[in-house]
Amino acid sequence: MSKIKEKILVFRFSAMGDVAMTVPVIREFIEQNKDVELLIVTRHFFAPFFQSIPNITFIGVDIENYNGILGLKKLADELKVYQPTMVADLHNVLRTKILKLFLSKHIKKIATLDKNRKEKKLLTRRKNKKLYPLRPVSEYYADVFRRLGFDLQLSHKLSSNPIKKKNSIGIAPFANYKEKMLPLDKMKDICIHLAKDDYQIYLFGGGKEETEILDSWQKMHPNIHSLSGQITLKEQMNLISQLPLMITMDSANMHISSLVGTKVISIWGATHPFAGFLGYGQQLNDVIQINDLPCRPCSIFGNKPCYRNDWACTRNLECSYILNKIKSQTIL
Repeated sequence: MSKIKEKILVFRFSAMGDVAMTVPVIREFIEQNKDVELLIVTRHFFAPFFQSIPNITFIGVDIENYNGILGLKKLADELKVYQPTMVADLHNVLRTKILKLFLSKHIKKIATLDKNRKEKKLLTRRKNKKLYPLRPVSEYYADVFRRLGFDLQLSHKLSSNPIKKKNSIGIAPFANYKEKMLPLDKMKDICIHLAKDDYQIYLFGGGKEETEILDSWQKMHPNIHSLSGQITLKEQMNLISQLPLMITMDSANMHISSLVGTKVISIWGATHPFAGFLGYGQQLNDVIQINDLPCRPCSIFGNKPCYRNDWACTRNLECSYILNKIKSQTIL
């Protein structure tokens, strides 16, 4: 085992998908820099994401318990106990800026995420869009470690995935915003069609409303299995790692599937993979989207209402096209 030369605090709070996107970068960083320990500071719930990576100390926090300047000073004082030598800020928000300020006297080097806002605005503006692929967000995460002085070359490949469940498909029909979701009646029809073709369908969701919807789908065919509200995040990751294919929106489940090495067919509405948020190691050929809508993408995260009021980017996607895309997969 290499002697640890640096201990890097890594900040990334925010939503599940945002944290999941950091995992392949962190894994490959450790593979290439075995003499570094990473102190991962994020929410407790995300601990399973990092459990299989060596040289990781996971520091789970309930960030709501550290409100205001004094609360963040308290958190910074608690983090000093780990004796970090550097900070990698993979979030770049007011909270992490304040934490870095409190830690700066004790840290020899700090690097912060570039959010590339200018190019993203050109990609999403209503008129004269600059529609071309931006650098993957994973490369911007990697840049943070590079600015700290480390070498890091990302593979942009899925990790190995020992498939065990043949003729099985995972489906995650939800996303944070309606503008990112295929209409649920279409997704339900796709589930029924695949189940009747003898595929085992595993449904993923969370929360009371999503669980009720998916439980109702489960009743429509014995090959449909809803796991919503029944399994932990660790169990969900384990099951997805055994599936040959996941069908997701531009959502956290796309990124969870990517970090466990499972191929994804992703469905995109208001957002666009050109913004750099395609799942790590996933292929543009496996993206389902309408390419000739001049309004797409209308936002980076899907959090802006459809200004056309017709949701054409998802409502105009045909179930037959999606089914053909799924059934053409040689891994099923």
